Amino acid sequence: MDAAVDDLSHARYAEEGGFHAHACFSAQQAAEKAVKAVHYARGARAVLGHSVRNLIERLDPRVPSLDELLDDARELDLHYIPTRYPNGLEAWTPATGFGPRQAAAAIAGASAILTAARRHSSSV
Repeated sequence: MDAAVDDLSHARYAEEGGFHAHACFSAQQAAEKAVKAVHYARGARAVLGHSVRNLIERLDPRVPSLDELLDDARELDLHYIPTRYPNGLEAWTPATGFGPRQAAAAIAGASAILTAARRHSSSV
């Protein structure tokens, strides 16, 4: 969970500096790592994949407080590739394709997922 907290802090720092694509990617990473922490807290040995939504849906038993955030997870998944690669968006680079609105929404979604995940991963 510590890595998720660090990534969320980095997302906020990037947002404050105007690096919105980086903020979006770090928010996605924070959410991904937070949900993986739940898997590991439940005894998983290896958790593969990068889709936050898919990672939430693979939890068994399901975590209702994370299920409620599947829309946030879906939005965060959209930031995994195009925030990092100049050819991820046809008409823009990451720096021009992501702005303050996207960064704020990504950070809010990741914060909610991290808060919910933290309640189910206290040992990680």
